[in-house]
Amino acid sequence: MAFIPLSPTTQKLYSVSLALFTKGWVTKKKMGTGTTGTGTGHKFQLNFPNGKLPFNLSHRHQAIFDSVGKRKLLQTGDDGQVLVSDLVVVSQDGSNNFTTIRDAVAAAPVNSDGSDGYFLIYVTAGVYEENVAIAKNKKYLLMIGDGINQTIITGNRSFVDGSTTFNSSTFAVVGEGFVAVDITFRNTAGATKHQAVAVRNGADFSTFYSCSFEAYQDTLYVHSLRQFYRECDIYGTVDFIFGNAAATFQNCNMYLRLPLKGQFIAVTAQGRTDPNQNTGISIHNCTVKAADDLASGNFAVDTYLGRPWKLYSRTIYMQSFMDSLIHPLGWHEWDGDFALNTSYYAEFNNMGPGSDTSGRVNWLGYHIINATDAANFTVTNFLLGDEWLPQNGVPYTGGFV
Repeated sequence: MAFIPLSPTTQKLYSVSLALFTKGWVTKKKMGTGTTGTGTGHKFQLNFPNGKLPFNLSHRHQAIFDSVGKRKLLQTGDDGQVLVSDLVVVSQDGSNNFTTIRDAVAAAPVNSDGSDGYFLIYVTAGVYEENVAIAKNKKYLLMIGDGINQTIITGNRSFVDGSTTFNSSTFAVVGEGFVAVDITFRNTAGATKHQAVAVRNGADFSTFYSCSFEAYQDTLYVHSLRQFYRECDIYGTVDFIFGNAAATFQNCNMYLRLPLKGQFIAVTAQGRTDPNQNTGISIHNCTVKAADDLASGNFAVDTYLGRPWKLYSRTIYMQSFMDSLIHPLGWHEWDGDFALNTSYYAEFNNMGPGSDTSGRVNWLGYHIINATDAANFTVTNFLLGDEWLPQNGVPYTGGFV
């Protein structure tokens, strides 16, 4: 079954989780890229392990960053710059603007349209034990850390300890245009505490680049709207990527952790509730493999690519590597025959010992698709990424690899 975009006559917001309609529904005032024309900005690029993010910073902002940053900014050309409107620094030792991330977020402007650039929050290395919420009116924030396992935001709220799944998140964001780079997000409640979210994301046009998400059940709540994850690590056990966003994971690692005895692992639990919602989870050029604790575990664990949380659940794996721990059936039911015929689960051109589709489930909702159908779930077509990703400087592949 091919994915059919909504026509102009069916542009209806079926729920808060409806991600996109047509190519025309993009922010009208795009963030400035390139030079600002004032002559006051310097063009630099942040060096990351797998790429570079180019930024347009003023002399003052550059001096601030260089004075505290472990990673220097390097001058580059005039094209493709990401504009930064202001910069604050979070350091636990009190030597900079703020000692907590929450205070830095509170200082960000309200209802920015992004035309003047990102409000950059640089979070220096440290373990920040705080629950952070970025509200809807805190738009176009760019949060940069000192690297995975260097800048760590951690909490331990959980269902067992009285929190709802929604409110258990260590880090929650709904402000449009949010970008996070080089940060680890954790929920340390542990497997015995069941639902315990590290990040809940309901921010449209949001991007996480070179970040790590670490928990067990329900690690990453891709709640709603358009989201892009690039070169990230996601650790978990049960339904550890779940929600009803239009979310694409590209060049990411899904690390399967050791669950409680008697539990099975399901990587995804997508939550589409209406067939007209242009939502789903697209996993592209990623790797699904065991984390160290599962690889060295002393009991067998069945592992599945996903299961249908809601009636029209939709998840696609394409051009990804699946290790041998994936069960031959590939997918697991939620409750009896619920959503087995109405969900959409698809695989295209995957690799590795777990990618063999000869023994997969025979549900009506399961498909082995061709390139024509798979193209509907690329960054360019599924997220309309060409319309908004270039402005944040994060690398992406619009089509197939």
